[in-house]
Amino acid sequence: MAVIWIGNGIYRRDEYRDENDLEKAINEVQFELFGANRIYLDIKKKIGLKGGQRNIPDGYLIDLNGRKPRVYVVENELAIHDPLRHIALQILQFSLSFKSEPRIVRTVLFDSISSDLRIKAKCEEYAQQNRYRNLDHLIDEMVFDSPFAALVIIDEIPSKLEKILAEEFRFGVEVLSLARYRNQAGEHLYFFEPFLADLNSESGLIESSLSSVALETDEIDTVVVPAHKEGFERTFLAENRWHAVRMHGTVRPQIKYIAVYQIRPVSAITHIAPVQSIEPWGDEGKFVLNFSEAATKIEPIRMIKGGRVKTFQNLRYTSLERLKSAKTLDDVFLE
Repeated sequence: MAVIWIGNGIYRRDEYRDENDLEKAINEVQFELFGANRIYLDIKKKIGLKGGQRNIPDGYLIDLNGRKPRVYVVENELAIHDPLRHIALQILQFSLSFKSEPRIVRTVLFDSISSDLRIKAKCEEYAQQNRYRNLDHLIDEMVFDSPFAALVIIDEIPSKLEKILAEEFRFGVEVLSLARYRNQAGEHLYFFEPFLADLNSESGLIESSLSSVALETDEIDTVVVPAHKEGFERTFLAENRWHAVRMHGTVRPQIKYIAVYQIRPVSAITHIAPVQSIEPWGDEGKFVLNFSEAATKIEPIRMIKGGRVKTFQNLRYTSLERLKSAKTLDDVFLE
Protein backbone atom coordinates (compact mmCIF):
# COMPACT_ATOMS: atom_id res chain seq x y z
CA MET A 1 0.00 0.00 0.00
CA ALA A 2 1.33 3.42 -0.98
CA VAL A 3 1.79 5.97 1.81
CA ILE A 4 2.40 9.72 1.94
CA TRP A 5 5.11 11.02 4.25
CA ILE A 6 5.37 14.64 5.33
CA GLY A 7 6.84 16.37 8.38
CA ASN A 8 4.09 15.36 10.80
CA GLY A 9 4.17 11.66 9.95
CA ILE A 10 2.93 8.99 7.59
CA TYR A 11 -0.49 9.19 5.93
CA ARG A 12 -2.04 5.85 4.94
CA ARG A 13 -4.96 5.25 2.61
CA ASP A 14 -8.27 5.77 4.41
CA GLU A 15 -11.08 4.10 2.49
CA TYR A 16 -14.52 5.70 2.48
CA ARG A 17 -17.11 3.83 4.54
CA ASP A 18 -19.87 4.41 2.01
CA GLU A 19 -20.98 6.88 -0.65
CA ASN A 20 -22.21 9.33 1.99
CA ASP A 21 -18.67 9.42 3.37
CA LEU A 22 -17.34 10.13 -0.13
CA GLU A 23 -19.89 12.92 -0.59
CA LYS A 24 -18.77 14.56 2.66
CA ALA A 25 -15.21 14.57 1.32
CA ILE A 26 -16.38 16.10 -1.98
CA ASN A 27 -18.12 18.91 -0.11
CA GLU A 28 -15.04 19.48 2.04
CA VAL A 29 -12.65 19.94 -0.90
CA GLN A 30 -15.10 21.14 -3.54
CA PHE A 31 -13.45 24.49 -4.25
CA GLU A 32 -10.03 22.93 -4.85
CA LEU A 33 -11.54 19.91 -6.63
CA PHE A 34 -13.71 21.84 -9.09
CA GLY A 35 -11.95 25.20 -9.31
CA ALA A 36 -13.14 28.78 -9.35
CA ASN A 37 -16.51 29.72 -10.87
CA ARG A 38 -17.90 26.19 -10.53
CA ILE A 39 -20.80 25.42 -8.20
CA TYR A 40 -21.44 21.96 -6.79
CA LEU A 41 -25.10 21.33 -5.96
CA ASP A 42 -25.43 18.40 -3.56
CA ILE A 43 -29.08 17.68 -4.33
CA LYS A 44 -30.85 14.39 -4.91
CA LYS A 45 -34.19 14.61 -6.67
CA LYS A 46 -35.84 12.40 -9.26
CA ILE A 47 -35.63 13.35 -12.93
CA GLY A 48 -37.35 11.74 -15.90
CA LEU A 49 -40.89 11.17 -17.13
CA LYS A 50 -43.56 10.39 -14.59
CA GLY A 51 -44.69 6.81 -15.06
CA GLY A 52 -41.48 5.99 -16.92
CA GLN A 53 -37.82 5.51 -16.07
CA ARG A 54 -36.84 7.96 -13.32
CA ASN A 55 -33.45 8.43 -11.71
CA ILE A 56 -31.82 10.36 -8.89
CA PRO A 57 -28.41 11.90 -9.69
CA ASP A 58 -26.04 12.45 -6.78
CA GLY A 59 -25.73 16.12 -7.67
CA TYR A 60 -24.97 18.70 -10.35
CA LEU A 61 -21.90 20.75 -11.19
CA ILE A 62 -22.55 24.17 -12.74
CA ASP A 63 -19.63 25.54 -14.73
CA LEU A 64 -19.68 29.33 -15.05
CA ASN A 65 -16.31 29.67 -16.75
CA GLY A 66 -16.33 31.54 -20.02
CA ARG A 67 -19.28 33.01 -21.86
CA LYS A 68 -21.34 29.82 -22.04
CA PRO A 69 -22.51 28.06 -18.87
CA ARG A 70 -22.68 24.28 -18.61
CA VAL A 71 -24.17 21.76 -16.21
CA TYR A 72 -22.82 18.27 -15.45
CA VAL A 73 -24.94 15.52 -13.93
CA VAL A 74 -22.86 13.96 -11.14
CA GLU A 75 -22.56 10.29 -10.17
CA ASN A 76 -20.57 9.51 -7.00
CA GLU A 77 -19.37 5.93 -6.70
CA LEU A 78 -17.03 3.62 -4.79
CA ALA A 79 -14.74 1.25 -6.67
CA ILE A 80 -15.74 -1.70 -4.45
CA HIS A 81 -19.29 -1.60 -5.88
CA ASP A 82 -18.41 -3.15 -9.27
CA PRO A 83 -18.69 0.26 -10.93
CA LEU A 84 -17.96 -0.77 -14.53
CA ARG A 85 -21.49 -1.91 -15.31
CA HIS A 86 -23.23 0.19 -12.68
CA ILE A 87 -21.75 3.54 -13.70
CA ALA A 88 -22.33 3.02 -17.41
CA LEU A 89 -25.96 2.12 -16.73
CA GLN A 90 -26.48 5.08 -14.41
CA ILE A 91 -24.99 7.54 -16.90
CA LEU A 92 -27.18 6.14 -19.68
CA GLN A 93 -30.29 6.47 -17.53
CA PHE A 94 -29.37 10.00 -16.50
CA SER A 95 -28.94 11.04 -20.13
CA LEU A 96 -32.30 9.53 -21.12
CA SER A 97 -34.09 11.13 -18.16
CA PHE A 98 -32.42 14.49 -18.87
CA LYS A 99 -33.46 14.44 -22.52
CA SER A 100 -36.97 13.04 -21.99
CA GLU A 101 -38.07 15.69 -19.49
CA PRO A 102 -35.60 18.58 -19.30
CA ARG A 103 -38.18 20.80 -17.57
CA ILE A 104 -37.90 18.68 -14.43
CA VAL A 105 -34.12 19.18 -14.45
CA ARG A 106 -34.67 22.89 -14.95
CA THR A 107 -36.99 23.03 -11.93
CA VAL A 108 -34.53 21.09 -9.78
CA LEU A 109 -31.72 23.49 -10.66
CA PHE A 110 -33.82 26.64 -10.27
CA ASP A 111 -35.14 25.60 -6.84
CA SER A 112 -31.71 24.60 -5.59
CA ILE A 113 -30.00 27.79 -6.78
CA SER A 114 -32.81 30.01 -5.49
CA SER A 115 -32.65 28.43 -2.03
CA ASP A 116 -29.04 29.51 -1.48
CA LEU A 117 -28.62 33.30 -1.54
CA ARG A 118 -24.85 33.12 -2.10
CA ILE A 119 -25.17 30.77 -5.09
CA LYS A 120 -28.14 32.72 -6.48
CA ALA A 121 -26.18 35.98 -6.30
CA LYS A 122 -23.19 34.38 -8.04
CA CYS A 123 -25.39 33.04 -10.86
CA GLU A 124 -27.24 36.35 -11.27
CA GLU A 125 -23.96 38.25 -11.41
CA TYR A 126 -22.70 35.87 -14.09
CA ALA A 127 -25.98 36.24 -16.02
CA GLN A 128 -25.72 40.02 -15.98
CA GLN A 129 -22.07 40.03 -17.07
CA ASN A 130 -22.78 37.65 -19.94
CA ARG A 131 -25.99 39.27 -21.22
CA TYR A 132 -28.50 36.73 -19.98
CA ARG A 133 -31.82 38.36 -19.12
CA ASN A 134 -32.10 36.74 -15.70
CA LEU A 135 -31.56 33.50 -13.76
CA ASP A 136 -34.32 31.74 -15.71
CA HIS A 137 -32.62 32.55 -19.01
CA LEU A 138 -29.28 31.30 -17.68
CA ILE A 139 -30.72 27.96 -16.54
CA ASP A 140 -32.56 27.55 -19.84
CA GLU A 141 -29.23 27.89 -21.64
CA MET A 142 -27.65 25.12 -19.54
CA VAL A 143 -30.58 22.71 -19.76
CA PHE A 144 -32.08 23.22 -23.21
CA ASP A 145 -29.24 24.60 -25.35
CA SER A 146 -26.11 22.83 -24.07
CA PRO A 147 -25.07 19.23 -24.78
CA PHE A 148 -25.60 16.65 -22.03
CA ALA A 149 -22.48 16.01 -19.96
CA ALA A 150 -21.76 13.80 -16.96
CA LEU A 151 -19.16 13.75 -14.19
CA VAL A 152 -18.20 10.60 -12.29
CA ILE A 153 -16.42 11.05 -8.95
CA ILE A 154 -14.90 7.87 -7.57
CA ASP A 155 -12.36 6.91 -4.93
CA GLU A 156 -10.23 4.94 -7.39
CA ILE A 157 -10.60 4.65 -11.16
CA PRO A 158 -10.87 0.95 -12.11
CA SER A 159 -9.13 -0.45 -15.14
CA LYS A 160 -11.33 -0.24 -18.26
CA LEU A 161 -13.81 2.28 -16.77
CA GLU A 162 -12.78 5.20 -18.98
CA LYS A 163 -12.50 2.88 -21.98
CA ILE A 164 -16.05 1.61 -21.47
CA LEU A 165 -17.46 5.11 -21.04
CA ALA A 166 -15.69 6.27 -24.20
CA GLU A 167 -16.99 3.31 -26.20
CA GLU A 168 -20.57 3.57 -24.97
CA PHE A 169 -21.25 7.30 -25.09
CA ARG A 170 -20.75 10.01 -27.69
CA PHE A 171 -21.36 12.78 -25.17
CA GLY A 172 -18.70 13.93 -22.74
CA VAL A 173 -18.13 12.01 -19.50
CA GLU A 174 -15.46 13.27 -17.11
CA VAL A 175 -14.00 10.98 -14.43
CA LEU A 176 -12.35 12.30 -11.26
CA SER A 177 -10.74 10.22 -8.53
CA LEU A 178 -10.70 11.49 -4.96
CA ALA A 179 -8.53 9.40 -2.62
CA ARG A 180 -8.29 10.01 1.11
CA TYR A 181 -5.31 9.44 3.42
CA ARG A 182 -5.10 9.72 7.23
CA ASN A 183 -2.30 9.93 9.79
CA GLN A 184 -2.28 8.59 13.36
CA ALA A 185 -3.67 11.88 14.67
CA GLY A 186 -6.74 11.49 12.46
CA GLU A 187 -5.76 14.31 10.11
CA HIS A 188 -6.70 13.84 6.45
CA LEU A 189 -5.01 14.45 3.12
CA TYR A 190 -6.83 14.19 -0.21
CA PHE A 191 -5.24 13.20 -3.48
CA PHE A 192 -6.91 14.27 -6.74
CA GLU A 193 -6.45 15.96 -10.10
CA PRO A 194 -8.62 19.09 -10.24
CA PHE A 195 -11.50 19.17 -12.70
CA LEU A 196 -10.36 20.12 -16.24
CA ALA A 197 -7.05 21.18 -14.73
CA ASP A 198 -5.07 21.08 -17.98
CA LEU A 199 -7.29 23.31 -20.10
CA ASN A 200 -4.61 25.95 -19.50
CA SER A 201 -6.25 28.27 -17.01
CA GLU A 202 -8.22 28.12 -13.82
CA SER A 203 -11.10 29.91 -15.50
CA GLY A 204 -11.40 27.29 -18.21
CA LEU A 205 -10.32 29.71 -20.92
CA ILE A 206 -7.32 29.87 -23.19
CA GLU A 207 -6.19 33.44 -23.80
CA SER A 208 -3.66 34.65 -26.32
CA SER A 209 -1.56 37.69 -27.05
CA LEU A 210 -2.96 37.39 -30.57
CA SER A 211 -6.40 38.48 -29.47
CA SER A 212 -8.27 39.88 -26.52
CA VAL A 213 -11.02 37.32 -27.23
CA ALA A 214 -10.76 34.19 -25.07
CA LEU A 215 -11.19 30.73 -26.52
CA GLU A 216 -14.16 28.98 -24.94
CA THR A 217 -13.94 25.33 -23.96
CA ASP A 218 -16.59 24.43 -26.53
CA GLU A 219 -14.53 26.13 -29.26
CA ILE A 220 -11.62 23.73 -28.76
CA ASP A 221 -11.21 21.52 -31.85
CA THR A 222 -7.47 20.75 -31.92
CA VAL A 223 -4.95 18.93 -29.74
CA VAL A 224 -1.21 19.52 -29.84
CA VAL A 225 1.07 16.66 -28.78
CA PRO A 226 4.83 16.72 -28.02
CA ALA A 227 7.00 14.21 -29.89
CA HIS A 228 10.59 13.02 -30.06
CA LYS A 229 12.12 12.73 -33.53
CA GLU A 230 11.74 8.94 -33.65
CA GLY A 231 8.11 8.89 -32.56
CA PHE A 232 7.27 11.75 -34.88
CA GLU A 233 8.72 9.99 -37.93
CA ARG A 234 7.63 6.41 -37.16
CA THR A 235 4.11 7.13 -35.90
CA PHE A 236 2.87 10.62 -36.72
CA LEU A 237 4.23 10.61 -40.29
CA ALA A 238 4.53 6.93 -41.21
CA GLU A 239 1.41 5.52 -39.51
CA ASN A 240 -0.86 8.57 -39.77
CA ARG A 241 -1.91 8.27 -36.14
CA TRP A 242 -0.86 9.15 -32.60
CA HIS A 243 -1.54 6.86 -29.69
CA ALA A 244 -1.51 6.43 -25.92
CA VAL A 245 -2.75 9.93 -25.06
CA ARG A 246 -5.14 11.01 -22.35
CA MET A 247 -7.99 13.33 -23.26
CA HIS A 248 -10.90 14.91 -21.44
CA GLY A 249 -14.26 13.33 -22.14
CA THR A 250 -15.78 16.82 -22.30
CA VAL A 251 -13.74 17.94 -25.31
CA ARG A 252 -12.98 14.62 -27.00
CA PRO A 253 -16.13 14.67 -29.20
CA GLN A 254 -15.08 18.13 -30.46
CA ILE A 255 -11.56 17.26 -31.64
CA LYS A 256 -11.14 17.54 -35.43
CA TYR A 257 -7.38 18.15 -35.78
CA ILE A 258 -4.08 17.13 -34.24
CA ALA A 259 -0.82 19.07 -34.42
CA VAL A 260 2.64 17.97 -33.34
CA TYR A 261 5.21 19.91 -31.36
CA GLN A 262 8.69 18.56 -32.04
CA ILE A 263 10.83 18.86 -28.94
CA ARG A 264 14.44 20.09 -28.93
CA PRO A 265 16.30 20.92 -31.04
CA VAL A 266 13.28 21.84 -33.23
CA SER A 267 11.15 23.29 -30.40
CA ALA A 268 8.19 24.13 -32.64
CA ILE A 269 4.79 22.99 -33.86
CA THR A 270 5.54 21.80 -37.40
CA HIS A 271 2.73 19.57 -38.73
CA ILE A 272 -1.05 19.24 -38.52
CA ALA A 273 -3.48 16.51 -39.60
CA PRO A 274 -7.27 16.06 -39.66
CA VAL A 275 -8.60 13.49 -37.20
CA GLN A 276 -10.81 10.76 -38.63
CA SER A 277 -11.53 8.90 -35.38
CA ILE A 278 -10.56 8.69 -31.73
CA GLU A 279 -10.56 5.19 -30.29
CA PRO A 280 -9.65 3.71 -26.89
CA TRP A 281 -6.03 2.54 -26.63
CA GLY A 282 -5.59 -0.14 -23.97
CA ASP A 283 -7.61 -0.26 -20.77
CA GLU A 284 -6.22 2.71 -18.86
CA GLY A 285 -8.22 5.60 -20.29
CA LYS A 286 -5.85 6.42 -23.16
CA PHE A 287 -6.74 6.98 -26.81
CA VAL A 288 -5.38 6.70 -30.34
CA LEU A 289 -6.14 9.47 -32.84
CA ASN A 290 -6.36 8.18 -36.41
CA PHE A 291 -5.79 10.68 -39.22
CA SER A 292 -8.03 10.91 -42.28
CA GLU A 293 -5.04 11.97 -44.38
CA ALA A 294 -1.31 12.48 -44.05
CA ALA A 295 -0.07 15.34 -41.90
CA THR A 296 0.65 18.66 -43.58
CA LYS A 297 3.78 20.65 -42.84
CA ILE A 298 3.12 24.19 -41.64
CA GLU A 299 5.23 27.26 -40.95
CA PRO A 300 6.93 26.43 -37.63
CA ILE A 301 5.28 27.88 -34.54
CA ARG A 302 8.23 28.18 -32.21
CA MET A 303 8.82 28.40 -28.52
CA ILE A 304 10.59 31.69 -27.91
CA LYS A 305 13.23 32.48 -25.33
CA GLY A 306 11.75 34.49 -22.49
CA GLY A 307 8.19 33.70 -23.59
CA ARG A 308 5.34 32.63 -21.33
CA VAL A 309 5.36 29.04 -22.60
CA LYS A 310 8.55 27.53 -21.23
CA THR A 311 7.89 23.79 -21.38
CA PHE A 312 5.84 21.41 -23.50
CA GLN A 313 5.59 17.92 -22.06
CA ASN A 314 1.94 16.89 -22.36
CA LEU A 315 -1.02 17.16 -24.73
CA ARG A 316 -2.56 20.61 -24.94
CA TYR A 317 -5.81 21.95 -26.36
CA THR A 318 -6.43 24.82 -28.77
CA SER A 319 -8.37 25.64 -31.97
CA LEU A 320 -7.43 25.38 -35.63
CA GLU A 321 -8.22 29.05 -36.11
CA ARG A 322 -5.89 30.05 -33.28
CA LEU A 323 -3.18 27.71 -34.57
CA LYS A 324 -3.32 29.10 -38.10
CA SER A 325 -2.89 32.66 -36.86
CA ALA A 326 -0.10 31.95 -34.37
CA LYS A 327 3.52 32.96 -34.81
CA THR A 328 4.83 31.60 -31.48
CA LEU A 329 3.61 29.23 -28.76
CA ASP A 330 2.66 32.27 -26.70
CA ASP A 331 -0.01 32.97 -29.33
CA VAL A 332 -1.44 29.47 -28.92
CA PHE A 333 -1.40 28.80 -25.18
CA LEU A 334 -1.67 30.61 -21.88
CA GLU A 335 1.12 29.50 -19.57
